[in-house]
Amino acid sequence: MRLYVLALLICNSVFAQTQYPKDYFRPPLDIPMQLSGNFGELRPNHFHAGFDLKTNQREGLTVHAIADGYVSRIKISTFGNGKCIYITHPNGYTSVYGHLQTPTGAILDYVKKTHYKEKAYEIEMFPKPDELPVAKGDIIGLSGNTGSSEGPHLHFEIRDSKTEFVINPIFFGFDQNIKDTKKPTLSSLYVYPLDNATVNQSKQPLLVNMTLQKDGTYLAGKIKTNGKIGFGINAVDTDDVSYNKNGVFNVSTFLNGNQNYNYQFNTYSFDEMRYINAFIDYPRYKKTSQRVQKLFMKTPFALSIIKTDSLRGIITAVPNLASNYRIEVSDYFGNQNSITVPVEYDSATPLVEAEPVTSKYFVKYNRDTNFEKDNMSVFFPAGTFYEDFNMNFDVRNKKVYIHDDTVPVHSNFTITIKDSLYPESLRDKLYIGRGNSFNGTIRKGDVFTAKAKILGAYGLVLDTIPPVIKITKPVEGKWISSDKKIEFIIGDSGSGIKSYNGYLNGSWVLFEYENKNRKITHTFDDQYLTEGENFLKIEVVDNVGNSTIFETHFFRSQQK
Repeated sequence: MRLYVLALLICNSVFAQTQYPKDYFRPPLDIPMQLSGNFGELRPNHFHAGFDLKTNQREGLTVHAIADGYVSRIKISTFGNGKCIYITHPNGYTSVYGHLQTPTGAILDYVKKTHYKEKAYEIEMFPKPDELPVAKGDIIGLSGNTGSSEGPHLHFEIRDSKTEFVINPIFFGFDQNIKDTKKPTLSSLYVYPLDNATVNQSKQPLLVNMTLQKDGTYLAGKIKTNGKIGFGINAVDTDDVSYNKNGVFNVSTFLNGNQNYNYQFNTYSFDEMRYINAFIDYPRYKKTSQRVQKLFMKTPFALSIIKTDSLRGIITAVPNLASNYRIEVSDYFGNQNSITVPVEYDSATPLVEAEPVTSKYFVKYNRDTNFEKDNMSVFFPAGTFYEDFNMNFDVRNKKVYIHDDTVPVHSNFTITIKDSLYPESLRDKLYIGRGNSFNGTIRKGDVFTAKAKILGAYGLVLDTIPPVIKITKPVEGKWISSDKKIEFIIGDSGSGIKSYNGYLNGSWVLFEYENKNRKITHTFDDQYLTEGENFLKIEVVDNVGNSTIFETHFFRSQQK
C-alpha cells in the first residue's frame, strides 16, 4: 500500500499545484448556487464526489451544459445518481449531472430510443462524440429527485476525463458563487489508546473536554498516557447562505509545531471511496450514527488525500517530556478553527479496562482466511478488512454468525452453505440472505455460494411468495382518454424484484421505476394505443423466479 510521507511542511498550496481553469465553466443552474452537500462530505460507504445543488425544494428546473462538449455517457438507474448525464469537454474535464427528472431534446430522444431497443428501464449508453454535441448553456435536462436522492436537488461533479478522478468543483471558479465567512465547527474530540496504552486511566477511547478560548479556539483537557495514542474529531462546515452542515475541506495536525497528519478534499478516485470506513471511527458510527474523523492510521491504507509522517499520526508519550498537539480545521475560503491538546506521560493504573475479547478466532487483514463449521464456511481474501481483529464466528440454528457490522468490510467475502434439508423441488427458491436481504446466490446441486460486504448472520432463505402488483387508480373497463399516465405499486417481501415488464396491446412499453416509493409509471404514447379498447399486462419477477402477472383493459379515444 502507498503511504505518503511528509518531507516538508504541507500547506494548502501543495494540493493546489494543478492550475484548474477558473472562468471556463458556467453554473449548471440559473438560480444562485446553494449547497446542500459539498465535495468530500462523509456519506455511507463513500466520500461525496461533487456538489449537491439546491433547487428551491422542487423539481423541473432547467439544467445547462457548463461548457461546450458532447454527451459521452448517459446512465438511467433506480439507485445512485438516478437519471444521469455526462458531458466530456475539450479541455480535459467531464461534467456530471445527476438525479435528473428527465433529459431533454435530442438527449431524451436518444434515451427513449435505447429504452425500447433494449426493452429495459435501467440502461447505460456511451454516445460517440458526434452523436450528441452540446454548446455551453444548452439545456440538457430538468432537475429532479431520481435514484438515491433524498429530496429534489442536482448532483454535480467535475472529473478528469482521462483518469476519471473526481475533482472538487470549488477549484473551477465556483468559489465566486458561494459566500462563506464562517469557520468550521468542532463539536467533539476523542482520544484513542493504542497497543494496550492507557489514557487518562482508561484503556478505552474517551471523549475529551474542550474549553472555548477568548480568541475563538479551543483548549482540550490534559491527556495523560503511558504509550501510543491517536485522536479523532467531529467537525462540519457551513457557509453564509446554505446553512447545511457540510464536510470540512482541510484538516492538519501538529506535534510540537511539526505537522504530522493532513488531509484535504481536492481529488480522488472512485476506487478509494470505500476507504471512508477506515477514515472514520466505524464502530462508533454504527452504534451512534456519529462520524468521527480519525487523525491517525493504526494500519496504513491507500487513501491518497492523506499526507502523513512515518508514524501515521500516532503519538507516543515519553517520560519527563510534555508535548503540545494541535488540530487545525479550515475551509476553502481560509476560515479556520483549532484545538490545542496538552499531552504528557503518566503511568497511573487504569481504572477502565479495555473491552474484553471473547473470540477464539483471529483475522489478519493482509492474509487469506477461511473459517468452517458444520455445513457452512466463510472465506475472506487478503484485503477484505482494514486491520487485524478478533472475530466472533459460529454456526447455530441453521445460520452462520460472522461477527457483526461494527467492523467495516472493504471488499467482498464468500459465504458457502451446503444444504441437506430442502427437497430438490425447492432449492431453486433458496438464496443466502442476511435477514431478508438478497445476496446474489449461485447454486450447484446442494451447495450455495454468495458474495457479501457486510458482517452479520447469514442463512438459507426460502422464498416461494410471488411479487405484489397494485394499480394506484383502477381502470378496468373504464374510459380514461384524459389520463396522461398509468401507475402501479410493485413489491416483494422476500428476495426482491429482479425485473418487471409492461405490455400494451402486445407491445413492450416503457415503465419508469422509482425505487423510493416502489412505483412504476407509464406515460401514454399514441404509438402504442388503439382507438377504443386497449389491453395492458404487467409482469414482475423476483430474484428466485417467482412471478406475478397483472392484466387489465381500458378504453381510450385517440380523437383530439
